[in-house]
Amino acid sequence: MDFELWWLLGIPAFFGLGWIAARVDIRQLVSESRTLPRGYFKGLNHLLNDQPDKAIDSFVEIVRQDPEAAEMHFALGNLFRRRGETERAIRVHQNLLSRPDLPADERAHAEYELGQDYLKAGLLDRAEETYQRLLDTGYAVQARRALLEIFQREKEWVRAIEAAIALQEAGAGSRQKEIAQFYCELAQDALVHMHPDDALPLLDQALQADRTSVRATILVGDVQQAKGETEAALATWRRVEQQSVPHVALVAQRLMDGYRKVGRPEEGVSLLKSYLQQASSIDLLEVVFKAVLELEGVEAAKQLVGDELRRTPTLLGLDKFLEARMLDAPSAVLGELSLVKNLVHGYTQKLARYQCSHCGFKARQFYWHCPGCSRWETYPPRRTEELNVMN
Repeated sequence: MDFELWWLLGIPAFFGLGWIAARVDIRQLVSESRTLPRGYFKGLNHLLNDQPDKAIDSFVEIVRQDPEAAEMHFALGNLFRRRGETERAIRVHQNLLSRPDLPADERAHAEYELGQDYLKAGLLDRAEETYQRLLDTGYAVQARRALLEIFQREKEWVRAIEAAIALQEAGAGSRQKEIAQFYCELAQDALVHMHPDDALPLLDQALQADRTSVRATILVGDVQQAKGETEAALATWRRVEQQSVPHVALVAQRLMDGYRKVGRPEEGVSLLKSYLQQASSIDLLEVVFKAVLELEGVEAAKQLVGDELRRTPTLLGLDKFLEARMLDAPSAVLGELSLVKNLVHGYTQKLARYQCSHCGFKARQFYWHCPGCSRWETYPPRRTEELNVMN
């Protein structure tokens, strides 16, 4: 009973202490706000009203009156950088770094902002030097992320791998997919320079980093084909189906060419038809259509395209259907079919794009690395119209 009474008596006391603390906080806030220059509130008001030019003028005036105001330097530098005035942003942050009495945490902050300025201006060497100086500070993780971006821009894939591993070890999340892509880039370079034996160990590393890497599997098949091992290449490319059925469209032409090379084109057509049943794709249909036309004739090719159009009705499919109908159309209707085909084809050119799932950047060709947002593996292996139909 005494214990409960003490609790009852304590409740008003807790409320009283809370009221006193709130009053102290309010008084402190009012006191601090009075010490801020009027230009700060004017600049803030201009920012809220979407008037960055006037905000900059207000913050410049504050910095002129009080050169020690570090926060104003940061605000002013960020505003300059956002407006694309990177030279002015660089000067602001360099001016801040020239102060010998600048505390260590604010010096690191200024270094980081200066690195951002250099990065925005495209001065990658200076940006790299700046970020390297931050690796032993509280901005180490941010600096490593920026260094990773720089190495990717400069296509320094070995250094990008090292930076990605360092980020992982710093607890900044998994980078395995990116690491696999960097190894694929190195392997691709080796293939381009006709060094397939150098490419294979790199692709092994890619698959160790990411067992689901479709690109690494495709490139292993390319290496085997470059070495004349067509049967091994076919077996490797067929593994793409196990990793991602939609991505089989990316190896369809390779498979068909490989089966022709080993003298079993009918087997290739049969395989690709089975893929088409699993994953409808205009790119896959294109490869199968040409193969069926060559091996089975016009009627079989027309039947293939008609069945696919009924199964997945798209304008891209209609375009291919009209092309098939024109193959043996009577001369009396060929002109009309050609007119309709040209109209449909003109429109489908806008739909026959790959689209990044992160930033929406559209491209005629498939990319592993988005040119718009620089993300990896953000392009679905289907055209935009097909994705819309599926959704």
